Parts: sequence; C-alpha cells; structure tokens
Amino acid sequence: MAPRAGTSESAATRIVLLALAAGQFLMALDSSVMNVSIATVAEDVGTTVTGVQGAITAYTLVMAMFMIPGGKAGALIGRKRAFMIGCVIYGCGSLTTALAPNLPVLLLGWSFLEGIGAALILPAIVALVASNFATERRPAAYGLVAAAGAVAIAVGPLVGGVATTYFSWRWVFAGEVVMVLGILVLAGRIADAPVGERPRIDLVGTVLSALGLGIFVYGVLRSDEWGWFQPKPDAPSWLGVSLVVWFMLAGLLLVWLFLRWEARMVKRRREPLVDPGLLHNKQLTGGLTMFFFQYLVQMGVFFVVPLYLSVALGLSALKTGARILPLSVTLLAAAILIPRYFPDVSPRRVVRLGTLALLAGAVVLMAALDADAGAEVVTLPLLLIGLGMGALASQLGSVTVSAVPEAQSAEVGGVQNAVTNLGASIGTALAGSIMIAALTSSFLTSVEQNPAIPSEVKSQATVELESGVPFLSDAQLESALDDAGTSSKVTEAALDANDEARIDGLRAALAILAFAALLAMFFTSRIPKTQPRSTGP
Repeated sequence: MAPRAGTSESAATRIVLLALAAGQFLMALDSSVMNVSIATVAEDVGTTVTGVQGAITAYTLVMAMFMIPGGKAGALIGRKRAFMIGCVIYGCGSLTTALAPNLPVLLLGWSFLEGIGAALILPAIVALVASNFATERRPAAYGLVAAAGAVAIAVGPLVGGVATTYFSWRWVFAGEVVMVLGILVLAGRIADAPVGERPRIDLVGTVLSALGLGIFVYGVLRSDEWGWFQPKPDAPSWLGVSLVVWFMLAGLLLVWLFLRWEARMVKRRREPLVDPGLLHNKQLTGGLTMFFFQYLVQMGVFFVVPLYLSVALGLSALKTGARILPLSVTLLAAAILIPRYFPDVSPRRVVRLGTLALLAGAVVLMAALDADAGAEVVTLPLLLIGLGMGALASQLGSVTVSAVPEAQSAEVGGVQNAVTNLGASIGTALAGSIMIAALTSSFLTSVEQNPAIPSEVKSQATVELESGVPFLSDAQLESALDDAGTSSKVTEAALDANDEARIDGLRAALAILAFAALLAMFFTSRIPKTQPRSTGP
C-alpha cells in the first residue's frame, strides 16, 4: 500500500522518491554526459568517433530491445527486486566501462551491461511510484522523477566536460558506481508494487520483439558504411540494393509478426508480452509517437552540436559542455515550471509549441552555421531547442501513464522507454549517417573543382574516400596529410575543402532533424486538449 500522511511516513516517502529519482537521473545521465567527450574517449580506447558513436547508439539500442521484457521480468520477480537487480547489473557495467582498455570492453560495459540494467530499472520505476504514493500525490511524484531525468540531461554535458578536462572521462563511470551503491541503500525503504498472478515470460514474443527492433536499428547503424539504398564500394548488397534496406524490412516484418503473435496470445487468454489492444488507445499512441520524435531530435542534436564545437571549432570538452548549457537551462526550466505554474494548460497546445520550438531551433542553427562562425552561434538555437524539449517532457509522461488503468502502468512504462530509446538510437544513427554522406559529397566535390590539386591526387582521393570521409579536425587532417607527404599547396586546399565539408555535413544532419520535428507536428492531434487525471486500478 502507498504510505499515508504522518511525519515518519512523509520522511519515508521522501527517501523513496529520492531513490527512484536518482535511478531516473542515472539512466538519463549516460545519454548526455559523454557526447562532449566523444573525441577524447575515441582516442583513449583506440577507436574512432564512429566507434564511440556506435557504443552510444548500442547502449540505447540494447535498452530499446529489452525494455518490454524487462517490464515483464519485474512482474515475475517483483518490481522492487527488478529495480535492485537492475541497479547491480548497471553498476557492474559502469565499473567495467571505467576500466575499459579498448572498444570491445567499452561495448560490454557501457552498451550491454548498462543497457540490460536500465531495461530492468526504468519500467520498475513507473510501477514503484504508483505503489509508494497515494493517488493524489502521484502526479507530483511522476513529475519530480521526470524532472530528475531533465536535470541529468541538463548537467550531463558540463559534468562530462569537467571530468574530461580536469580528470578523466573514466571518473564519470566510477562516480556512477558510487551512485548505484547509494541508491541500493535508499531502496530498502521502497514498498514493492503489488504482484498478482505471476505471469510466464512470453519467450516467443521476447525473441520476436528484440530481433525486430535490433535488426531494424542495426540496418540504420550500418547505413553510413553500406549506403542507404545504393551500396557503397565493397559494401554488401543483395539484388543490387544495400543490405540496409533489407535489414530494415526484415526488422519491420518481425515487429509485425510480434504483434500478430501477441494478438494470438490474448485470443487464447494467455499472458502477452504487450497487449496489442494498447495500440488502439489514441491518447497512448499519441504520447508514444511524440516521445519517439522528441528523443530522435534530442539525441541527434546532442550528437551534432558537440561535434561542431569540439571538432570543427576545436573547443575543449569543458568549453563544449559550457556552450551546451543554454539548452540544459531552458530544458530544465520548462520541464519544471510549466506544470507548476500552468497545471491546467492544454497538453496539446504545450506539445505543439514545444515541437515548433524544436523545429525553429534546428532551422536557426542550420542557417547560422558557417565556416567562419564561432561558438556563439549555437546559443540562441540551443535555447529554443531546450525550451522545446522541456515543454514536451512536462506533458508526455503524464499523457501516457494516465491513458491506461494503474494496473498497466508498468507495461506502459516498458513500452514508453522502449520507444524513447528506439528514437534515441535512430536519431543518433540517422544524424551521423546523413552528416557523413553530405561531408563526403562536399569534400570530394571541392577537391575535384580545385585546380591547385593535381589530377592524380584527385583520382586517388575519389577512390579512397568514396566510401566515406571521416569527420576530422584541422589538426587531425593536417597530421594525416603530413604523414602522406603531400605538398603545402595540396594540404592547404584539403584543409579548406574539409572546413566547408564539415559545415555541409552538419547542416544536412540538422536538416533531417528539422524535418523530423516538422513531421511530428502531424501527430500532435492525438494529444488530449485537457490535462489527464489519474485513473483508478
């Protein structure tokens, strides 16, 4: 039962809220803290920016694949136990990451173990809030837990910048181990969510959902190396079409089979992994769709902007984090202040205005980027993007949770977190692949049209770089050209071409994010006009 009024019980609920909010904070922290340190992490573990991008994307991909089964696991073993086991697994992953000597170990700790831990923690938080707070206190509790996630996104870039500049990025993950230990101590005061009949895990559904989501996103991840439709040189293909297309189609087919299987389970009165009837809930699907687009744009921005600041402009990780702070400030302010001062505002209106702010921020930033521009050009766009993110965060959690009876809150929590992490995975991969494609095209065009570059060098560059030009700083490119023994005239021409190509790549990535924000506007009609109220069990 939820604790009631009373001094000791009030103190207990504050401890419970602190534990759950800290768990939410920790999960969100990993999604933003290391983006400002991509180049440093890549160099430290002996890989490339693309390798670290893959690790970031794989982390959210693992969560997306196993979030729904993680919610069912909580129903089987108890939400509190799932929460605590998830914390232990997550802590082991953080420790492994802190000590990682190379990319494979980094992937094991950061992407796999932390992803599995998060898949147990996040769905459990939704149910544990409901079981530890009286009905009238739950909206505020859900809001504070969501705010903790916003705080993590707000301070993540700065934490990563400070750690990388003055200590090491590894200390961030060591600090996460300490946080996990603190959460486990506080978690002793949590009252477990009531568990009725313990369902069996739908193994077929688990396999179909994980494979479907995994294969689809894997195809997206390989798009920068294989090509979206036309296969790149030496890239695998089938029937003359890049394997990316076939992976995405196979993933969609498996998701369709998953939904058909779940419908069959319901028809036979067996426990499904996800009740397909939830997809007929207009309010729920509207909230989930907007969550998807929010995280797609959000993580795309958090991938693109740090690259511009740290690689194109050569700012340190600390200065990069400080430049991203305007986004963090408006995100936090909107997420907390809108529910506080406008508790009865139309959710649909707030979501639409937030989406418009995302669109405006991406367009303004795309227009402001220039080869001669400085770091100051990101300030206004990031203020707008942060405002949009915070506005969406202030409404969407309440919209989805209130769309179903309380008994299904954990199931919705699993689906919601799967959707958000799927959006984050696709956002990062899509922005990265579009950026590299535009960068390559622009660089090769500049080289081809430059009369200062000898014909044999142009031919060699076209052959060697056709599969993709890496996103390099001036110092990295100059060092590579010196090692190759190129002349000063060719080096200067290549640096100029790279400078322009980086901007073209970043603009292309922002254009696709702006398009995603515009597309999201078509789905806002599914968001309710009035504030949803808590439903009974």
